[in-house]
Amino acid sequence: MIKRSEYIAKLIAYKDKQIIKVITGLRRSGKTTLMEQYKEYLLENGVGLDQILYINFEDVEYDYIEGYKDLHSEVVERLVPNKMNYIILDEVQRVECFEKAVDSFFLKKNCDVYITGSNSKLLSSDLSTLLTGRYVEINVLPLSFKDYVLARGSENVIEHLYQDYIENGSLPFTLQLEDRWAIRQYLSSIFDSVVVKDIVSRRKNIDVECLRRIVKFLFSSIGSEITANKIAGALTSSGRKTTPVTADQYLDAITESFIFYKAERFDIKGKDILKTNPKYYAADIGLRKVVLGSAASDSGHILENIVYLELLRRGYKVYVGKIGVTEVDFVAIGELGEEYYQVAYTLKDNDGSLLERELRPLLSIKDHNPKYLLTFDYGTPVNHNGIRQINVLDWLLGKV
Repeated sequence: MIKRSEYIAKLIAYKDKQIIKVITGLRRSGKTTLMEQYKEYLLENGVGLDQILYINFEDVEYDYIEGYKDLHSEVVERLVPNKMNYIILDEVQRVECFEKAVDSFFLKKNCDVYITGSNSKLLSSDLSTLLTGRYVEINVLPLSFKDYVLARGSENVIEHLYQDYIENGSLPFTLQLEDRWAIRQYLSSIFDSVVVKDIVSRRKNIDVECLRRIVKFLFSSIGSEITANKIAGALTSSGRKTTPVTADQYLDAITESFIFYKAERFDIKGKDILKTNPKYYAADIGLRKVVLGSAASDSGHILENIVYLELLRRGYKVYVGKIGVTEVDFVAIGELGEEYYQVAYTLKDNDGSLLERELRPLLSIKDHNPKYLLTFDYGTPVNHNGIRQINVLDWLLGKV
């Protein structure tokens, strides 16, 4: 079992605090395993087994809990008086009006509540209205490259492990499968589950074929500007007439399932978030490979996608930067302010024009915030007028 230490640390930080912990993320990204690991932590640190109430609503054993009253009765009957009770409700969105029961548990002084779900509607439901300011979201992403390397060991050189990582994807269960055919079958089933269970079943009047085409379009366009008009035009030209309004609705449904993340644009000079021409990044590159097949080999955009996800894992709010007429791949905003990242697979050419092109947007930023140029090129880290050029694999592994 792969230890998800960074997420465990977040849960520990909120332990026994009167705030609901909402754990979200793509189907099979590791939310259930995370909660099992947290349960082990509780048991190892003085919490009795009778104080932990863990219900996984994907288990048919709990099919009798259909609505919030059933859930409330089940939990209240099992509470231990005069002790803190740790209530973990996995995939709780399956329970009708679950937020009413969660609100009731929150009001009890001896209840520490954790809920998980595979759809962001978990937070756009009545829960967010009932509990404004009383919950914190912890979004669980698939395995980082560092997690993947630790799990695989060092039998391969690091570049080979990276190729496996982008070929097989980062969903934890893929590490237990023997060959790529089995991994492909597994990822295909996950993709179908996300489309059917996490999108179609929660949205009325969804055209499944249209949805699949839009998802495929997004997978083929990671790192590119996306608009509803562009999607509608692409589908219409391929014989599937679609309006921008419909495309926009489908985009919302797709991001709700956490299969894609939306990166909005940020005006670096004006310090404003722009609502036009966002980019979309895939939660798992392995799923992209399954959907696109041989057309998925785009090393530069794949690397950009992986860097974007890693910045999210490290707790940043991540945007696409705009500075004048040029673009910075990522503006990462954290507790200490802004950091700027440019990502290039390689800078090797005959005349240095690639390096000049990648440095230009960063050099146009006049503040003194950290600036990074990430590339596969090896060598001693170089400083270009305050811009650190470092190897991206070293950065992903936390070595620099």
